[in-house]
Amino acid sequence: MLSGGKGTLVRMGVLALLWGSSFLWIKLALHGLNPVQISFVRCALGAVVVLVLCYSARSRLPRDRKVWAHLLFAAFFGNALPFVLFGVGERTVDSGVAGVLNATTPLWALLIGLAIGTERGLRPVRLGGLLLGFGGTLLIFAPWQQAGLASWGALAILAAAASYAVAYAYIGRVLSGRGTTPIALSAAQLVTATGLSALALPVGGTGSVHLSVTVIVAVSILGVFGTGFAFAINYRLIADEGATNATTVGYLLPVVSVLLGAAFLNEGLNVRVIAGMLVVLVGVGMTRWQRKAPSPVLAEDPTAVLAKAP
Repeated sequence: MLSGGKGTLVRMGVLALLWGSSFLWIKLALHGLNPVQISFVRCALGAVVVLVLCYSARSRLPRDRKVWAHLLFAAFFGNALPFVLFGVGERTVDSGVAGVLNATTPLWALLIGLAIGTERGLRPVRLGGLLLGFGGTLLIFAPWQQAGLASWGALAILAAAASYAVAYAYIGRVLSGRGTTPIALSAAQLVTATGLSALALPVGGTGSVHLSVTVIVAVSILGVFGTGFAFAINYRLIADEGATNATTVGYLLPVVSVLLGAAFLNEGLNVRVIAGMLVVLVGVGMTRWQRKAPSPVLAEDPTAVLAKAP
């Protein structure tokens, strides 16, 4: 369970709306830009927003070269790579389904946590949730059916979700608590991601550009809100709640993406995909289960408890 108060819950709700709507904006931006171009513009606009927030808060970007070296890794797996992969995936996959597949991020985060030792004591409930979550993913893919989602586009989105989990774990283990404020780390990561995306432009970003009002609005919202403000909030969540807890926001993303896809893109989901989404979310919920600590009152000596009774 999350340990934060109302402030944490508000940040999670806003982040869910910002990121949940990103799948809609990516789909619309693809009408005039290719995935690498979208990634570059998204990172650049996001970096500008977070830099302004950073300097407004009088925070300084990291000066330690080791921190910037770590940021290369975090920016690649947390921004540059998944942004491109989502664009690639949504060329053939509905935006709502993309949000559903992205919900597997907490499952990947748990697996990575177990591998690197930050998650210990995998209880039967959490293990069952892990298996159930990936079982729900298999139900969504349905490789045994011709109408299944077993395609390169869907696999690209699943890889993007795993990439996010790598970044969460790395940020939580290596970058958090280094004396740099969360907003400064967020700004530095997006600046680094912009540089990485720019390096990819000569290779994958040379396609023709077809700008329209829809494309400009979509990529602008995606960069300013879905990346800039969203990543500032995300770094704060990681700092306050830890890497694995921060991924819990993934509970809400599928709901937001599915509703927006249905409302604005006339996307429809069949019963199998909806069932798979519910199974994934139940599985994620089970992986987040933790045994509650004993109540301070119940942990006291029985006579002391009786002495406090009216």
